[in-house]
Amino acid sequence: MAVAHLNLEAGTASIREPQVLPWYALRVRSRSEQSAGAYLRNQGLEAFLPTYEDTRRWSDRLRRVELPLFPGYLFCRFDPLDRLPILKAPGVIHVVGVAKRPVPVDDAEIAAVQMIVRSGLPRQPWPYLQVGQRVRIESGALSGLEGVLLNLKGEHRVVVSVTLLQRSVSLEIDASWARPIRFPVSAAICSLARPVNA
Repeated sequence: MAVAHLNLEAGTASIREPQVLPWYALRVRSRSEQSAGAYLRNQGLEAFLPTYEDTRRWSDRLRRVELPLFPGYLFCRFDPLDRLPILKAPGVIHVVGVAKRPVPVDDAEIAAVQMIVRSGLPRQPWPYLQVGQRVRIESGALSGLEGVLLNLKGEHRVVVSVTLLQRSVSLEIDASWARPIRFPVSAAICSLARPVNA
């Protein structure tokens, strides 16, 4: 919501847009991602916990479960100067940063992960990749998304990374959707790529 601001010197009123707070990654205790996210949302904060579905074997049956794409992490928008309420949240260990200073997550990376979650396409955690062929998806639900294209067991996958966490997410795509942006992935990287166990 925009805030009306009265400029008394000029005698005019102007509209000032509210400041959009940055996203930060929170390190949380294992298996506390859901409860920590729910607590933060109940405190009026914007929390984002990207998830994926996996099949787990129980003693007598297979069951579909929802798991965090970045185990041990969730994302939250907040003012870094007012982070004490965040740190008091049950399950939260610390705000990810450098030298005890919180470092915001790139907005474009959060937007890419949100687009992946909204797409409904199958996804899974993936090892972080620093080199590879950058591609842009040009059609379908992921149009405009940029990531790294891999070929794994005959399937084409695009990998999107969150640099600060050094974690990635992969999802299966039709190779015809993607167009290269930069340099190609080496064959060695593609042959070594394998999913992270959740």
